[in-house]
Amino acid sequence: MSQFDNVSIKQSANIYFDGKVTSRSLTFSDGTTKSLGVMLPGDYEFGANEEELMEIVSGKLELLLPGSEWQTIVGGESFGVPANSSFQVKVIEITDYTCHYIK
Repeated sequence: MSQFDNVSIKQSANIYFDGKVTSRSLTFSDGTTKSLGVMLPGDYEFGANEEELMEIVSGKLELLLPGSEWQTIVGGESFGVPANSSFQVKVIEITDYTCHYIK
């Protein structure tokens, strides 16, 4: 999906890792939330309280999920993150993403 309709957008950005990762939060009329963001090249570790589906819109990264081995993810691909876990990424190219929070 290249466009989301009928959403509320939080005005202030979520800024992480000295501005190398940023996102904006969206809330839909049914109460679901997503974030749209950009990651600059670098190594990052994220924590996930809720289950997440990370959709990579464009870019390239290496991903390490709990109990898994490093894998390459490119634009057009997605991956799931279990609730109450952490994951590591090595961003190779500027990466545009959508994070879907699953409740």
